[in-house]
Parts: sequence; structure tokens; C-alpha cells
Amino acid sequence: MSGSECPLLEDTFSRFPSQSNVYGLSVLPSETNGHELLAATLKGKVTSFKYQELRDKLRAGARELHFTYIPVDAEIVSIDSFSKSPPKRGLVVGITFIKDSGDKASPFLNIYCDYEPGSEYNLDSIAQSCLNLELKFTPFQLCHTEVQDGDIQETVFLLSGNDQCIHLYKENEGLHQFEEQPVENLFPELKSLSNNVTWLNVYNIAGTQRRITAYGCQSGFVCVSHVDQKNKEILQNWSVQQDGPLSKVLVFCMPDSEKNIENDYSVLVTSTTELSVVYRNVIRNGLNEQLLLPDSDQFDSVLCAELADVDFDGETEILLGTYGQELLCYKYIESAGQFKLLWQRSFPSPLLCIAYVDLTSDGLCELAIVCLKGLHILQHSLAQAGNCLIHRLREKVRLLSTLEEGSKDNREQSCED
Repeated sequence: MSGSECPLLEDTFSRFPSQSNVYGLSVLPSETNGHELLAATLKGKVTSFKYQELRDKLRAGARELHFTYIPVDAEIVSIDSFSKSPPKRGLVVGITFIKDSGDKASPFLNIYCDYEPGSEYNLDSIAQSCLNLELKFTPFQLCHTEVQDGDIQETVFLLSGNDQCIHLYKENEGLHQFEEQPVENLFPELKSLSNNVTWLNVYNIAGTQRRITAYGCQSGFVCVSHVDQKNKEILQNWSVQQDGPLSKVLVFCMPDSEKNIENDYSVLVTSTTELSVVYRNVIRNGLNEQLLLPDSDQFDSVLCAELADVDFDGETEILLGTYGQELLCYKYIESAGQFKLLWQRSFPSPLLCIAYVDLTSDGLCELAIVCLKGLHILQHSLAQAGNCLIHRLREKVRLLSTLEEGSKDNREQSCED
């Protein structure tokens, strides 16, 4: 079990008018100070959360945003948002919901984007500019990713549903609106699916035109693809069958990648019924190198996960949120070749979503956690962060002094020679 305490302290809690779900949180980039959070609740409400400077102090504030064309009896399923890829400007917000139409439920996707100059980043104005799309399937996760379309970098929406498909929504610049396009045009790896996808993650490899696409299904099926974006070619493809529905799939770099070992990309897979696992070095080893996250099945279903360097050592920790109201933090111990549960923290209700993001523009990320009853914001201790900074500065000074002494000795030896 865990041996230390959570290093983050709770700063604020905002109660929701109704409960959210695992697709109910989106991080909205800001042009000015700090990121903003959008949290959706089942009863058609969207809450905006951000820190604002009032009387020379940063204060947390939550307010309800009124997005048009969402009926009062609608249940929001998922929400996502992004900034358009340069040179385009503006924010885009997508919301899926199900409207109760009496004898049947009608699913919709609303995409909000304001094209008026000066309003592209005004959230209240964006919330009134809606493209309403009726769906023929029940929506699940709504996410976005950057993709290379010819010579153009584009950000698109990807939406999974109960029809065993991933749906692609791309902006038609001439019509000033988003429209659905065949997913195989840009994502050949998502053309034919064997089951309903519960979580999709697309990881663009920096400095290349390659990506790793990973998804997990209701059936427990996991698929990972290594793709050449430019040629729209699947370079490698791996799959494995796990037991029970999968709640989240994330592609990330393990510690060795920080040491410039090429292609060391790993995939985290969380399950609702069994141990969560990390498949390490997927490009080199496929899904053959499996590392377990010990005790991750002991706190009911794992519903959410995030990757974050919470101890400032330059290596990524894995955070898991469970229906059993626990936040679990895992770290890879290189000497042991396995993950260790560092610490855990209890909450008053099940954890649904996690985001690690700088909300206050001070260089330190906050941990945002959506629970069944509301939004918790946890912050790092400034004393701990300050001590870590001082220690690193001392190490830098010591290293520079050593290098300078070595350089001085070399100059003196050259003069003697």
C-alpha cells in the first residue's frame, strides 16, 4: 500500500447543480491569464471555472454558461474544446447531449464557434453561435486532435458512439462551419472497429509526421496503431483482449524517453473490473511488455486517469481516480522495473475526471478533480515548490562552478605547455 501523503492541498470546491460523468470536463485554453475549465452536468448545465485577479488577489470563480440549443430536459453526455490551429483564430466548443422526446431519446452534437472578429475568444458570444447536428447513434467520448491534412495543420473533433464507429468533424472554412467527413480520410486506423470505443487517445510524435493512436472498448479490446500521417499509412498495429469494459487509454513517454531513448512510448489502460496496466515500449515491443499497477483494482472501478509530474523530479507519475472515492498515485521505480503506489487520497464521492493544468499562471499546475458532487481544485504547497527550486538552483550553481574550475585548470595547463 501507499507509504506517503498526497503532496497537494485542496484550495477550493465548487458544487454542481447535478452530477457529471466521465466525459464531463474540458480544459479551455486562455489568451490572457491561466486556463479555464468547462464542466458539464447531466441536467443540461455547463459550469465555467477559472481564477481571476480581484483586488490584487487571485480568487476562484465558478459561473453557469448558457449555451444555446440545449433543452432544459437534455442530459449532457460529453464536452470538449480547443483553440484552432494557427494561422486560424478562435475557440471551438463541442457538446453532445440526449434530448428526451417522449417516446424516444434524440441525441445531438452542438458545435459552438464564433467567426465574428473580436468574438473568437469571447466565451459568452461563442455560446450563442451554434451548429446543431442530430446524431443517429448514442454519443460517448468527444475529443480533439491535430492532424496533418496535406500541407495544412488542422484540429478536428473525434466522437465515439454505440454504433462501433468513430465520427470525424472537420471545419469547412468556406462555409464557416464544421461538417462530418469519412474518418478513414485522415485516420485509416479507425476505419473498421469491432466494438464500441469508450476511450480514444491520439498522440502526435513531436518533430515527426507520425502518431500513435490507442483506443479501448466496452468489450475490453485494446488497439494501438503507429501511423504515418503524411502517407496515411498504418506502419504497425497491435491489439489485445482484456476482461471487462475499459475506462481510459493514454499514450505517454516513460522515464527512459527523457534520456533520449528513441521510440519509448507506452500506453496506460485502465479497467472497470481488473488491474490497470501499462504496455511499455509499444513501438519496439508491441503489447508484450506489460506492467501492472498494484492494488489498482482494490477501490472499485477506475473511472479516470491523468499523467503528471507531481513531485517535480522530471518523471511522469500516473494518477488514477476510482468509484471507491480514492485518488491513487503511481510511480515507475526503474531499479525494480515496476510501478509502486506512492500515496492515495480519499474524497467524499466517486472521482469522474482529472486534469493537471496551470489555472493560476504561476508556473505550477493545479489538479482539477470532478467528483460526483462537484469540482475539487488541489494545489501544490508553495513551501515545497520553493524548497525544490532552491535545491535545483544550488545544484546548477555547483555544476557551473565545477565546470568553471575545470575550464580554468585546462587554460592554466595550456599556458604551461
